[in-house]
Amino acid sequence: MKGSESRQAVTDIRDSTPQIRGIRKELVKYKRADGVDLSFTLYLPPGYKEGVRLPTILWAYPLEYNDPYTAGQVTGSTERYTALRGASHLFLLLAGYAILDNATLPIVGDFQTVNNTYVEQLTAGARAAIDKAVELGVTDRSRVGISGHSYGGFMTANLLAHTDLFRAGVARSGAYNRTLTPFGFQSERRTFWQARETYLRMSPFNYADRINEPLLLIHGEADNNAGTFPIQSERLYQAVRGHGGVVRLVMLPHESHGYQGRESIEHVLWETLRWFDTYVKNAR
Repeated sequence: MKGSESRQAVTDIRDSTPQIRGIRKELVKYKRADGVDLSFTLYLPPGYKEGVRLPTILWAYPLEYNDPYTAGQVTGSTERYTALRGASHLFLLLAGYAILDNATLPIVGDFQTVNNTYVEQLTAGARAAIDKAVELGVTDRSRVGISGHSYGGFMTANLLAHTDLFRAGVARSGAYNRTLTPFGFQSERRTFWQARETYLRMSPFNYADRINEPLLLIHGEADNNAGTFPIQSERLYQAVRGHGGVVRLVMLPHESHGYQGRESIEHVLWETLRWFDTYVKNAR
């Protein structure tokens, strides 16, 4: 009626995923041992009770920087809606995990030689993230897993090879033998022949005998990304298995560097959850 103040609802759209609204998140800032500023977005599962220490997954993608000030910059926002898409690691929240999302693991130095200390800086950053999460009272230090995609998968294998910080890892579509990318990778400008020791040191394939935590390798069978051909995961799998390590290789038919098919995405989520449930959440 014209001029009336009454209101009548014409739609009734129900929330199809109410459990996601119970996810909590906050930006956490801290420092590396050498003073470099770091951060991660802490996600806590629905129904989390204060003071309860949870199995935790660290998800990251290392980046290189010229100076520590740039490395310490925060990107993104915690004010965005939490969205679970594709094969997102955030689905693990619904299984009771805490997530240290996009943990900054900067590699800082002159761009010509920054990777000379890649392993040391990577280790320092991962240790700082875990220490902070434990300090906050949300993480059980004895039940922490590591995961990443592409350069994050490469990071995962390196951290398992060079540290004992994690119970298990899931590496997706990574490169593990840098002699197979001899003309540079990421921001590395030198060739293998110019920086032989750095290439060898950064290749977890060369340290497969030291990967003594369970490692799940996932790769698209048709990956055409120049640095991450499927042979990378196939050869690391064979190397770890040959030394008696606990390792599983999952090849996704018809998938390239990113996973698109519903069957592939659901399979990646199932494999990831099963792996972390077995070797992190229920680790003995």
